Amino acid sequence: MQQRQYSPLDHWLMEVQHGLETVFGSPQATGRPDPAAKTPEGNLDARQKRLAGRLMRINHSGEVCAQALYQGQAMACKNPVIKEKLGRAAAEESDHLLWCQRRLAALDSRKSLLNPLWYTGSLMIGLATGIIGDRASLGFLRETEQQVTQHLYRHIQRLPQGDHRSRQVLQQMQLDERQHASTATETGAAELPGIVKKVMELSAKVMTGTTFWL
Repeated sequence: MQQRQYSPLDHWLMEVQHGLETVFGSPQATGRPDPAAKTPEGNLDARQKRLAGRLMRINHSGEVCAQALYQGQAMACKNPVIKEKLGRAAAEESDHLLWCQRRLAALDSRKSLLNPLWYTGSLMIGLATGIIGDRASLGFLRETEQQVTQHLYRHIQRLPQGDHRSRQVLQQMQLDERQHASTATETGAAELPGIVKKVMELSAKVMTGTTFWL
C-alpha cells in the first residue's frame, strides 16, 4: 500500500489541530497508567481543595507550555534523531497534561483562562530556539526542565497533606522532567548564559503567579 505524502498545508493543519487539542480539548496521551489511579481520594475541606486546584492549574498550564515548546522546536529541527527524541518527550508531556486535567476535574477546578496566551508564547519561543540551532534549542529545553523540576518539588511541598493523588502525579512528572533534561544533555545541549536563565526564571514566576488566580 502506498504511503500518503503530506503537503506543507497538511502539516500546518495538523500542527493547528494539535494546538487546539492541547489548549481546548483532550490531549492524545501515550496510554501510560495514571500515577494516581490506585490512590484513594483524600478527604479535603473546601480551602484545601481550592489550593490544590490552583496548584494543579499551574501545572496544567505548564504542560500546555511544554507541548507548545516541543512543537515549535520540532517544527524548526532538521536533525531526524533529535526530532525523534523531541517527539518522544512531547508524548510523555501529553501524559502529564492529561493527568493534570483529570486532577482539575476531580478537584472541581478549571483550566487557566490564559492558556491560549501561554501556548502561543511558548510556541514562538520553541520556534526561535529551534531556528538558532539544535544545541541552543536543547540547552533551552534542558534549563526549562531543570527549572520545572524545582517548581514541582515546591508544589509537592505546598499541596494539602491529604491530597495524595495530586502528589503522586507531580512526583511522576518530576521523574520524567529529570529524564528529559538528562536526554537533552546527552544529545548535546549548549550551556545557556546566566542572563537567559534569569529571564526564564522571572518569566516562569509571572506565569505561575497569574495562573494561580486566572
